[in-house]
Amino acid sequence: MTDQPSSVFKEIRTHGTQSFPCAAYRTHSVGKGTLVKHHWHDEAEILYFSGGEFRLEINMESFSVGSECFYFINPGELHSIITETTASHWEDAVVFSPGILSFDSYDEAQIHLVKPIQNGKLLFPRCIEPQHPAFLPLRNAFLDIMRAFGQRTEDSASDSSLVTNDLTSQLYIKSFLLYILATLSAHRLFMPSEKNFDKRVETIKTALTYIKSSYREKIYLSDLARQVNLNEQYFCRLFKKAIGCPPMEYINEYRIKQAKRLLEESDLPVMEICLECGFNNQGNFLQEFRKRTGTTPLQYRKRNESR
Repeated sequence: MTDQPSSVFKEIRTHGTQSFPCAAYRTHSVGKGTLVKHHWHDEAEILYFSGGEFRLEINMESFSVGSECFYFINPGELHSIITETTASHWEDAVVFSPGILSFDSYDEAQIHLVKPIQNGKLLFPRCIEPQHPAFLPLRNAFLDIMRAFGQRTEDSASDSSLVTNDLTSQLYIKSFLLYILATLSAHRLFMPSEKNFDKRVETIKTALTYIKSSYREKIYLSDLARQVNLNEQYFCRLFKKAIGCPPMEYINEYRIKQAKRLLEESDLPVMEICLECGFNNQGNFLQEFRKRTGTTPLQYRKRNESR
């Protein structure tokens, strides 16, 4: 899934609706930088890149995307997307709970495919490129899913998040997802889980979750290192390798993101927002805000009010 760029950590929102946990997303790349921040979710995700240059990071591994392709994200995998060029390109995603493909009757598909996917015993392939014989049927089914969600044009004007409560559309989407599973199965592309638990990934997840829950308070590097039972030096190296910046810089970035949200959605005074977002010094807050936005909090609020 791809999520919107503002999403971080483990997502708590429902993808789709409670009765039909499946949604489609279109995200537009505008210039170099982070398109989708590090996060994870319990759903599976199918990513479609129609072109462009991206770097996809999944569980401490980096993958370069330079042409049309599919990537698959298994439930619980930490991932992010970074654009590598200033050209305009789209990234499309379908995020779904494998449970929507379950059957009441235990047929062969349920026993040997759907249930193992739900239990994490069977993994999606990482990447499918155009030269693979499965690519064309996968692309056709994926685009049919986007159309069933109501995505009518390939070059819509803005990012979009698509859900549907329409029974017919849901039936089409389920049938196309099953077709994708059948195609992957026919080409023997599913992989058995090796139960290769990567403690580094869980360490980063724990640290990100702690930042999200504690950003309003003063956070020391020692606090983060203690959460994951590592010494500070090793934790810093691991965090920077996984996320791309030191932990304290990331904390300030997250705090400024929350400040921007409060400036957009509330009438709270700047000083109150400063304290609410974990900055005990207004001068430091203003400096960090200008550094990351190029403007002051009041100017940012006024600019967003006029939109």
